[in-house]
Amino acid sequence: MFGFWDWVGGRYSMDSAVASRRCSPSARRTSARCSDGFRAMDEHFRTTPFDKNLPVVMGLLSVWYGSFFGAETVAVLPYDQYLKRFPAYLQQLTMESNGKRVTLGGMEVDYQTGAVYWGEPGTNGQHSFYQLIHQARSSFRATSSRSASRSTRSVGTTTCSWRTCSRRRRRSRSARPRRQVKAEKVADALVPHKTFPGNRPSNVLLLEKLTPFALGSLVALYEHIVFTQGVIWDIGSFDQWGVELGKALASKIVPELEAATDPDLKHDTSTNALIKRYRAGKK
Repeated sequence: MFGFWDWVGGRYSMDSAVASRRCSPSARRTSARCSDGFRAMDEHFRTTPFDKNLPVVMGLLSVWYGSFFGAETVAVLPYDQYLKRFPAYLQQLTMESNGKRVTLGGMEVDYQTGAVYWGEPGTNGQHSFYQLIHQARSSFRATSSRSASRSTRSVGTTTCSWRTCSRRRRRSRSARPRRQVKAEKVADALVPHKTFPGNRPSNVLLLEKLTPFALGSLVALYEHIVFTQGVIWDIGSFDQWGVELGKALASKIVPELEAATDPDLKHDTSTNALIKRYRAGKK
């Protein structure tokens, strides 16, 4: 493993020296194409005017819906099975970066500085949590991505489902007169159940083909979105004192768990009870 600077954040490890290992020639070629994608998005972010700058626009939209409309979660819904772990990657990137309670100057904020990221591939999510997305009162925003690299009928059907799910999030039956819903021969008792609030903000990203270059560009896009948010919110996106706190607490508790004799516990009641129960189970 190559050395790296101490200011390289863990959530940026995918495209930094901390993730570089000796690997096969084919893996190195794939990594190089990923790096080309990183570089292309870096240059786009650095040189493109703000009104056409994808990370800037998406970052500002995130601030708008999060800080002003209270959208506290983001559903990531990739419609490509190869991106099934992408929501988990974004969880580390976004939530280990932003979500701070004070500004860079140490002043406590009174606005939201981060969202909870979650999601599954769209083909799975459609049969689990999409009902909540379409009808519940929860406030959230969604982003979905799709690769158009294949032309089989099954993929075409998936693409159609992907587009209609996005459309349902944006539009709603409540936007039409009630008589139009009834004109569909819907029973009066079912009209409220078939009325959807709509107005769920969503982003749609369509990739011509899911390649290492496209994946690198996609990852770099969200890295720069995180940076844009941090600038607007005036927070330190690159520190992680919450993670450091967890490590510090663990360094105190581990010796107490492994001590030969019962230690003098001075934690909160719950933590003391858990330590005692753990030690009792080892005896």
